[in-house]
Amino acid sequence: MSIKPEGKKIALVAYAPFVGFFLAFFLNQDYKYAFATWHIKNMFGIFLLFLTATIVQGQIDTAAGDIFWLIVFITYVICFILAATNRTIGIPFLSEKFQQWFTFLD
Repeated sequence: MSIKPEGKKIALVAYAPFVGFFLAFFLNQDYKYAFATWHIKNMFGIFLLFLTATIVQGQIDTAAGDIFWLIVFITYVICFILAATNRTIGIPFLSEKFQQWFTFLD
């Protein structure tokens, strides 16, 4: 039996499509759970990757954008599963950078 980290529900909300990131960010403002903050930053980075994939798909090359979008989607699903299983690992290299770059989300 694993111990549920504080803020797990907020971390899971962060991965909800469209508005989940925003809801989780505002829900986490009162207590600033480290687990939730980590996943909020990670989801913000994944959101930016989704946005980039959509731009590549529509403006540069449809096939390359489709492949990039699929990779980002698979990453999103894996990160959601990691949040559900109480882990703060994510995309190799990128998740670490997301934690460094998005300090404004603390």
